[in-house]
Amino acid sequence: MLQKRSTLLLVAAVALLSACTRPSGDAGSGTAAATDSKAVATVNGKPISSEMFDVFLRAVTGKPAEEATAEEKEQLLDQLISMTLAAEAAQKEGLNKDANVKARMDLLQTQVLAEAATEKYAESHPISEEDLKAEYDQQVASMPKEYKARHILVESKETAESLIREIKAGGDFAKLAEKESKDSGSAPQGGNLGWFTTQTMVKPFADAVSGMEKGAMTEEPVQSEFGWHIILLEDVRSPQPPAFEDVKQQVEMLARRKSLQTYLEELRTTAKIQKNL
Repeated sequence: MLQKRSTLLLVAAVALLSACTRPSGDAGSGTAAATDSKAVATVNGKPISSEMFDVFLRAVTGKPAEEATAEEKEQLLDQLISMTLAAEAAQKEGLNKDANVKARMDLLQTQVLAEAATEKYAESHPISEEDLKAEYDQQVASMPKEYKARHILVESKETAESLIREIKAGGDFAKLAEKESKDSGSAPQGGNLGWFTTQTMVKPFADAVSGMEKGAMTEEPVQSEFGWHIILLEDVRSPQPPAFEDVKQQVEMLARRKSLQTYLEELRTTAKIQKNL
């Protein structure tokens, strides 16, 4: 059931603008085929075409006209008539010549034309199954490695160097971490940080880990904003990617977005652009 008619005009206008600026992932999702214009109503001699009504209905309800109920169509047609009357009144008052109103009208036209261009591009550049699998493989290849490590965090370089000598002489890393580390989160677990990616660590720590061999300990203390670290890298693994079919929809959206970005970049390379901000 639709809202009360008194509140629908503003809602419909916002929905219509939103439909004209929907994300590029929707491009190529299909639009109604062009048909011969047929007026669904006439307001002061001005016809409201069936195409305009269908676009309005889809913008407000999110579904095609053939799926709308008779009650929905009736109420939405009344809204569109009210909008037409309001627009006619605005023109009579000269509001269409107001700089702010004109800018908004120009923006809406730009948005609609841009959407039409991207839809046409998407339709003429379909994403094949091979394209999707290639994008999936690329994303899997770019997934960061995961590391499993322990560390001991202390205040000074001298303390860290002393602990490194003690560990090399046979000291137990986990026991020393539990006793000496000031990292209250990992110290009770013998300095165990579990599995992590370098993106989740501060840069000095991440750089050190990514350059280490499995089973190795840092020869020199690693300084970060938190103090001085002694790091023991216990294991390294490649992450287990989700199955292609499980993420196919997301991969398609990403591939379409990249395709559209390529199109927009091509347009920019041949355009004369001057920024004045």
